Amino acid sequence: MKGVNTPAVLGARALNRATLARQLLLDRAGPPVLDAVSHLGGLQAQEPQEPFVGLWSRLRGFDPSGLSDLLTGRRVVRTHLMRRTVHLVTADDALAWRGRHTAMLRQRVLGTYRRELAGVDLDELAAAAREVMADGEPRSMAELARALAGHWPEPGPRALGEMVVAALVPMAQLPPRGLWRTKAGVRNVMLSAWLGRDIDPPDPDGSDPVGRALVRRYLAAFGPAASADLRAWCGLAGLPAAVAALREELVVFRDERGRKLLDLPDAPRPDPGTPAPVRFLPAFDNAILGYHDRGRIVDDAHRGLSVAGERVVLVDGRVAATWTRTEEDATVTVTPLRGLSRTERAAVTGEGQALASFLSGGGSDRIRITGAAG
Repeated sequence: MKGVNTPAVLGARALNRATLARQLLLDRAGPPVLDAVSHLGGLQAQEPQEPFVGLWSRLRGFDPSGLSDLLTGRRVVRTHLMRRTVHLVTADDALAWRGRHTAMLRQRVLGTYRRELAGVDLDELAAAAREVMADGEPRSMAELARALAGHWPEPGPRALGEMVVAALVPMAQLPPRGLWRTKAGVRNVMLSAWLGRDIDPPDPDGSDPVGRALVRRYLAAFGPAASADLRAWCGLAGLPAAVAALREELVVFRDERGRKLLDLPDAPRPDPGTPAPVRFLPAFDNAILGYHDRGRIVDDAHRGLSVAGERVVLVDGRVAATWTRTEEDATVTVTPLRGLSRTERAAVTGEGQALASFLSGGGSDRIRITGAAG
């Protein structure tokens, strides 16, 4: 007999619908672009044009120029953050979160270049890099590395540049990188100089308000979720104390495998039978990568698709196809991963035509669906 305090079990479909609701994929939302970027905790953005598709799939009447204006207006910024990956985040979040991620970023770069950076005093390297960047001139990673190589020739420019730009000195990637339909290389400037504000300092008493805020924000956009999911999203290992500090204000569930899932009490958890519309997701979308256990949205057989940079199509809330777009004829091509019913194909066609029109500025609504997988 279950005890009165036994957490309720949420099945895969219930978790799927909760994820879609939190990720603004169940119904297109109406908030301003800045509010959407904030709610989502940023969008993974190493491919500069992908966030535009992610927001188009989530927001009613999304105008891509609005996101470009936020970038040039310094209200959102491209910077290395969660998981050492380039994210598009609000200026406020970049300044509040960057200091909390510094140790993780250092460790991740060292994990790649430990041999090359052996013996390098990282604090000394950071100070030298700040001195180079103090003139406010934007620099590529290679240009910055060359400026430092005279003192540190052994690591090589790649290791030096990665350590400085991705970890030691908080940087912003400047427009036109990341603007709508714009191709531009990466030019870096110090984040505090670009935003005109200093990065929030570490909390002196160890109470970790930033960690607690990250937990709340993650659950609002991704919950219900396990601690391992939170860690997979942000890359931070040091959040158990923040989770413990919030335990009294959180509710607890279990998934079908018995994992403990945490959530905010009043966050949406739609009925599992809620219809889910077709949605086209960009490469590296956080709706998939924001979890350690991605089974709520993608089958195990296709788990690696988003990590590999494949763009995917959700049908009934789950990954059911991949998609590409050819620049030559502006056609969106959908490749199913399973058989699609006539109704599903019609829904994929309609949404794909709308996406093709968005990407081409109304110049094309061509879509092609290849032979369905058996």
